[in-house]
Amino acid sequence: MAEGTEVAIVSEEALHNKIYSIRGYKVMLDFELAEIYGYETKNFNRQVKNNAAKFEGEDFMFRLTDEELKELLRCKNCTLNRGEGRGRHVKYNPYAFTEQGIYMLMTVLRGELAIKQSRALIRTFKNMKDYIIDNRELIVQREYIQLSMQTAENVRDISKLKSDIGSIEKQMSDVMDQLSDVVTKSDLADMMNSFVDDEDNGWLMYNTKYCTADLAYSEVYAQAKKTIYVVDNYIGLRTLVLLKNAPIGVDITLFSDNVGGKLHSIEYKDFCTEYPSIKMTLKKAGGIYHDRFIVLDYGTDDERIFLCGASSKDAGARVTSIVEDYGTGKYKILIDKLLKNSNLTLT
Repeated sequence: MAEGTEVAIVSEEALHNKIYSIRGYKVMLDFELAEIYGYETKNFNRQVKNNAAKFEGEDFMFRLTDEELKELLRCKNCTLNRGEGRGRHVKYNPYAFTEQGIYMLMTVLRGELAIKQSRALIRTFKNMKDYIIDNRELIVQREYIQLSMQTAENVRDISKLKSDIGSIEKQMSDVMDQLSDVVTKSDLADMMNSFVDDEDNGWLMYNTKYCTADLAYSEVYAQAKKTIYVVDNYIGLRTLVLLKNAPIGVDITLFSDNVGGKLHSIEYKDFCTEYPSIKMTLKKAGGIYHDRFIVLDYGTDDERIFLCGASSKDAGARVTSIVEDYGTGKYKILIDKLLKNSNLTLT
């Protein structure tokens, strides 16, 4: 298919038919992505090669082995005879792009069609996330936890990508010559808008920036060097999901009275099994806390304290904010008392 040829906007059903499971990833193949975006495969891959730094690592893209290709052709009835760019006689095995790789493609491919197709992809992934949430009671507990983790990671990646695009746009006047072969300022504006859904309630204010709850909490936790204390009476599975990307080796203590019993022992055990490198302790809050706090590296020179407007289990579900309190000294008596509390037992 030559560039410029009219291409139909990809539908959710058509997209699902082009998603394969390989090496534990959900992936799409280069020639089918090229078809969606209206490129010949060789020109599509040339765009990727020209921006190779954006696709480093198997978690973004990888080339199929002969065995993987044979298995795919056998199980999925997939054919490589699609489009002029791939042809009937394939010299090289196709590249597979993970979800993160597909998000990165959205910053590389330019033009009106690329913007429209990218929006269709974004909406499809959002619908997949909504389906998981709406049908969580129908999904086996362990599967739900795994899906929740992956969904949180995908949302955070999209938000980080949007932030990166915003930074590029602010510097456009200085780097326009470097970007001229990749994307225009107009394309960037359209792409940023395509990531924003007015009905999406997963956003909050953090450090005077409007961003997703997943990204905000991840950025806060990532700053910890030794310990993370979370004081939150209303906890749930989402509380654990937000903590899964805390730095390795950091000790986490969750202080809560688990009001309403939203977090259950099976969820906590499955989380610990899924992420054995995370060191977490549950302690009672003692019934005296209404506000929510995140305390990083208590008792060290790196100590920082953040005030959270909503419970972590509801992160992004209501208009709220996370604000750093630089007067950490006044919390010492309260935190020392918390550390003496007994362990929390989940039902």
